[in-house]
Amino acid sequence: MTTVFDDLIGNPGVVELLKRELEMPNQAYLFVGPESVGKDAFAIRFAAGLLCDRGGSHDDQCRTCRLALARTHPDLVVVEPEGATSIGVDQARSMVTRASMAPVEADRTVFLVPDAGTMTDQAANSLLKTLEEPLAPVTFLLVAESEDDFPATIASRCRTVHMGRVPSEQLIETLTAKGVEPGQAESVAIVAAGRPGLALSLMSRPEVAQFRAMWLSIPEKVTPHPGDGQRLASIVIEEIKPLVEKSIDGDLPKDKQQRARRRIEQSLLISGLEILASWYADSASLQLGGPVRNRDLDLTALTDVSPRRAVIATDKALDAVVDIQANLRRELVLANLFTGLGSED
Repeated sequence: MTTVFDDLIGNPGVVELLKRELEMPNQAYLFVGPESVGKDAFAIRFAAGLLCDRGGSHDDQCRTCRLALARTHPDLVVVEPEGATSIGVDQARSMVTRASMAPVEADRTVFLVPDAGTMTDQAANSLLKTLEEPLAPVTFLLVAESEDDFPATIASRCRTVHMGRVPSEQLIETLTAKGVEPGQAESVAIVAAGRPGLALSLMSRPEVAQFRAMWLSIPEKVTPHPGDGQRLASIVIEEIKPLVEKSIDGDLPKDKQQRARRRIEQSLLISGLEILASWYADSASLQLGGPVRNRDLDLTALTDVSPRRAVIATDKALDAVVDIQANLRRELVLANLFTGLGSED
């Protein structure tokens, strides 16, 4: 007996939760967690289970599950942003209209909104009454990074499914099972930093080791001069472009390619900033008698900054992660960070 959840990576508690939820589904679910952690994959499989009359559990994949996973089932409505921007009020009204109709084949209609965090306030308000009192059997699956991406009135009417990062050991095991050489799998797992979606995108990319080395080399390159910070930021953005472009499905429509490009670039920048933060954390830890995470580093280089400056630099790198997640201008965030790292605090 197999289920639609069998090939998911990590978050076993979420899998068990979703299996239980199939028995008595709520009207709306909100899948939240870091970018590329697998929210879309979990949501689409939950959608298949909701539409399948056997809850997605069977000896051979049924027609319903096959169509749902391909996002072509007549009772699965996938709502994506208009162009590369946001989900507007007209799309929300279309959802409301469709939600009032009876399903075509299954016992319910499932709405999957992969980029629900881009929904405008007007669109969210249009959906509110339908979330409270749907006229037909429907389930909404909203996917975003945080509950804060929505008005409180929307989030409070959803059952929230929290997803976290996956241990590196499990990513390595998954990648090696797919035929990735162990050394490459370890490099990919380090860069992916617990994000299965990113790991799968990068698993055949030999550039991942160079990516990590680039971020670990930044502490020796930073200066207090803004021009140097700007140049270094430009170099970083250019260096990650090949990884971004090679991770995008060229058959996707241009608007979907653009959204995918921004998501992958954001995930890579966050991973890079976390790698950079780990260098400074190792510097402080080593000088205070603690363990070192990046054991392949030249330990003498870690003493080039004082423990106090290393702690401050760690915080600055992690603050930059928050700015990147907030979709601030990425090159400016990096330039300000690198200039700050080169300054004497």
